[in-house]
Amino acid sequence: MTLPIRRRAVTVLGIGAAAAIALSGCTASGTGAGSGEAMLTIPREDMGTFSQNFNPFSPTAAPMTQQAIYESMLVYNPANGETVPWLAESWETSADGLTQTFDLRDDVSWSDGEAFTADDVVFTFGLQRELLGGFDYLADVQAVDDDTVQFTLASAFSPALFELGQQILVPEHVWAQQDDPANFENPEPVGTGPYTEVSNFQAQSFDLLPNPDYWQDDAQHIAGIRMLAFAGNDGANLAAINGDVDWAPQYIPNIQTAFIDRDPEQRHYWFPPTGAMINWQLNTTLPMFSDARVRQALSMALDREQIVDVGMSGYTTAADCTGLSGAYDAWRDDAIVDACDWTTLDLDAAGALLDEAGYVAGADGQRTTPDGQPFAFDISVGSTSSDWLSVANIIAQNLGELGIEASVDSPDWASVVAGYETGEFETGIVWSAAAPTPYQFYRNVMSTESVKPVGEQTFDNYHRFGTPEADALLADFAAASDGAGQSAAIDGLQQLFADEAPVVPLFSGPEWGAYTTERFTGWPTEDDPYATLSTRAPTTVLVLTTLQPVEG
Repeated sequence: MTLPIRRRAVTVLGIGAAAAIALSGCTASGTGAGSGEAMLTIPREDMGTFSQNFNPFSPTAAPMTQQAIYESMLVYNPANGETVPWLAESWETSADGLTQTFDLRDDVSWSDGEAFTADDVVFTFGLQRELLGGFDYLADVQAVDDDTVQFTLASAFSPALFELGQQILVPEHVWAQQDDPANFENPEPVGTGPYTEVSNFQAQSFDLLPNPDYWQDDAQHIAGIRMLAFAGNDGANLAAINGDVDWAPQYIPNIQTAFIDRDPEQRHYWFPPTGAMINWQLNTTLPMFSDARVRQALSMALDREQIVDVGMSGYTTAADCTGLSGAYDAWRDDAIVDACDWTTLDLDAAGALLDEAGYVAGADGQRTTPDGQPFAFDISVGSTSSDWLSVANIIAQNLGELGIEASVDSPDWASVVAGYETGEFETGIVWSAAAPTPYQFYRNVMSTESVKPVGEQTFDNYHRFGTPEADALLADFAAASDGAGQSAAIDGLQQLFADEAPVVPLFSGPEWGAYTTERFTGWPTEDDPYATLSTRAPTTVLVLTTLQPVEG
């Protein structure tokens, strides 16, 4: 399962793995259009069909839109903590923290030959704010000259560098001509990325061929990218097991036996933690989830060892009550972890908390709400996500032991996410955003700024919890000019998270990634973590510009 914050893998709708590959007219060793060379073949496990939509602002954009076609000024790599200059050669933050200046590369062209300039950056930020909002801390964006762009902040905001630097950029000369950019499908995209040329587009497959004007002449080693559509993990996994794809960025149960052991010399996997956390979110606008005691009690009913070992095949580690286990270990306050008990299985303590909150068990053992209704709710998760379905079923079984009736509701991911975004759901499983610091995690789960009314769409804080205390601590972090100030703010946010349980953290989110070296070499590994193995992360472009075909 590899949803960023939103969507994610059981049966294939309509076609199986073999049929999908047959429809695309290729296997992983097939050739690109006129290239005579092997295409890098990648499955997408949560899309039964593709639409020719390469709009980077669209939630339904085709795979690789933001990874191979469009680029950003910098790339942050959570696997090694390094920041890689990309469309910007360098950047500088003013002493007062109110100005971020990026020096752009002067040799970059769009794929149609037009020059990339600072005006494109200024335009992109205006369009991004118009279509999707965000960047509220920006007071102004100006092109100082063709190769320099300057951002002026309304107040000091230390996370700004990474947020600004990783914004995907689009060409003004294309997008300024669109009357309705939000709904523009952009079927023939113009980008600065390494693979921009759409070819052989079909419902279940398409190719991206090299950008003829790419700014890194020595970085396009592969003939192109071939994407294959699958409506579930099972079909995508079968394609990987059969050797029909080169890169498998999805959950594969029992990966050693199912995938690696079939060709241990050439098949490999690596699941690094990236700072993302898998959370069970409870809609706090509903009375039954508005009480922190109830949220903590539900968490105490969960057997996280079973969830990790069975639901996630032992690939990750259980969460604690700071929400920071995994890549953020260096930020965690051990004293808070040691003093907190609501992420430890304890049915007796959970029952006592529920009794105290008025959710008592009747003679039949079933609990009711304070107004006498059965304590029952749904757990929403997409039908194609075999891993998260397993986790949801374990949660439902665990809660049954406490006299709570939880039912797993599993329509398609589009329906699930639509409910999350409008707040019209009861509970669900969500992947939090990974970022260089825990700031974004805590902002998305506890700030009042990120809370939207039910019925109004949001892409963060689906559970709709916010507190002024979190706002103040987040402001302290944003204004901090040194590590000590940031650490103090994060310590306060950890304690607040432990007190309020705004979401129920389940386990650290591993970045799935398996591959074969049969046709391509140069993959990131634990020993060479120059990127993660995700095909949906900013670091994907680092992989695409590093891989080389096997000579043969």
